[in-house]
Amino acid sequence: MLRALAVSAVMALAATTACQSNSTSQPTSSSSGAAITVFAAASLKSAFTEIAEQYKTDNPGSSVEFSFAGSSDLVTQLTQGAPADVFASADTRNMDKAAQAGLLSGNPVDFATNTLTIAVAPGNPKGIKSFRDLTKPGVSVVVCAPPVPCGGATQKVEQATGVTLTPVSEESSVTDVLNKVTTGQADAGVVYVTDAAGAGDKVTAVSFPEAARAVNTYPIAVLKQSKHSEAAQRFVDLVTGEPGQKALAKAGFAKP
Repeated sequence: MLRALAVSAVMALAATTACQSNSTSQPTSSSSGAAITVFAAASLKSAFTEIAEQYKTDNPGSSVEFSFAGSSDLVTQLTQGAPADVFASADTRNMDKAAQAGLLSGNPVDFATNTLTIAVAPGNPKGIKSFRDLTKPGVSVVVCAPPVPCGGATQKVEQATGVTLTPVSEESSVTDVLNKVTTGQADAGVVYVTDAAGAGDKVTAVSFPEAARAVNTYPIAVLKQSKHSEAAQRFVDLVTGEPGQKALAKAGFAKP
């Protein structure tokens, strides 16, 4: 009889301990103070950095870490398991790749558009006035690699105009193209209007009408792997809402 009582007591204690363990190990549904990681196209650096400050003000204790790079590189990193909560692409093609890989938790939302321009040295010493002028003898041109959104857009312009560029290099992000121009390593680079605007007096922007044939639409989405999906969604909502749209417009982006 005493042995039976002892066994019962041990079993009751074990059950109580298990219940307590389960109750303390349950993940909290609160995302207050969450640290989220955003993978974003390089051209978004200025606008998203400003938006992140607003996000931290709206969500005390929260933080936003960014990885800015060419959208194609970001998709490759994500498909290889890189941890992130939000993905913002400079085109729909790379977002589609993320969707096909099963990386998204829902449908992406378009939040901005961007258009190409030609960035040249201040004062335009080579006299570049059109897209075709990029083929003039003695003009060194840098573009984005074809898999990168700005590279894909450049190819569209080439097809539309019948002009084939012979770049001295093809870069993995639009910021790398801009850097080649600002450091004097190239005479001209095909970049986004937002990048040329952000460079200020370091470059002169030369617009060309054919750019209207290759407008890039930017989508954003929460990633399925996110451990802070509510916090990630709040960032997406901020980008697509009025505060985010104001910051994007300030940087030179147009509405989607």
